[in-house]
Formats: sequence, structure tokens, C-alpha cells
Amino acid sequence: MHDPRLAAARVARLATTDPDGRPHLVPIVFAIDGDTLYSAVDAKPKRSKTLRRIENARERPDVTILVDHYDDDWSRLWWIRLRGRARVLDGGDELERALRLLREKYPQYTEEPPGAPVLAVDVTEVREWSAKAASAAGLESRRP
Repeated sequence: MHDPRLAAARVARLATTDPDGRPHLVPIVFAIDGDTLYSAVDAKPKRSKTLRRIENARERPDVTILVDHYDDDWSRLWWIRLRGRARVLDGGDELERALRLLREKYPQYTEEPPGAPVLAVDVTEVREWSAKAASAAGLESRRP
């Protein structure tokens, strides 16, 4: 997963599955290290200390992440979908490495650093689409 668009993207959408089997979708910030994506719980106000995305991942670790780019010039549209297995990091060296990567990517985390837990997603599948690639392949470029 060395796509520069993925590394540069600032926000993604994380889909987990709730206890009733329904999709639970939230925006996240993230950092990538090899084939693992990390996302922390930041200090912004939340309804509860127990976040649904973390509890969902603990119980049902199959997750999907969508990173996309919209532009009014539709020839610049693209998306990357990652599927993988989530792990919740509550401590340890990997947690510290993940927090360092997130602080390096997001200056906001320098002033208000996140802590545990961190969601680690071991990516097992990558799918992508771009209007540019579709056009180059001679495919009709339609809205994704």
C-alpha cells in the first residue's frame, strides 16, 4: 500500500458492524505503516468514553475503510477501498508507534495527543478506482 494518494489523504470513512448486524460508518483520521492502518480516538467531545467503532471492532473485526477524493472536475475523482481485520491496541510498542505516526501526520495531535485505544487494521484487500484510469482504459467515465 504505497499509493501516495492514500498516504496524503487526511480523512477516511470507517465501516464496522454493530451488534444488530447493521453497518456503522464514521469519519476517521489515519496513518499507514506498511499494510496496517492506524486510527486513534481523539480528544473531541464524544457522547461516551466507550466508542461504538472500537467495541464493534473488538467483537466483529472485519472492517472496510474508504478514502476518496471529490472534485468538481470529475476527471479527477478517485477512491480507494481497504478491507481488513481490526485489532484494538490498548498498550504496548505498536500502540506507541501508531501514536507517533499519527502525531507526525496531524499537527493537531501534538497539542492534544490521543491515547489508547488505537484501532489497527491489517489490510487484506485493496480496491481502487479513478476517473483518469477509467478514461485511459477506454471505459466511460461515470460518477462513481
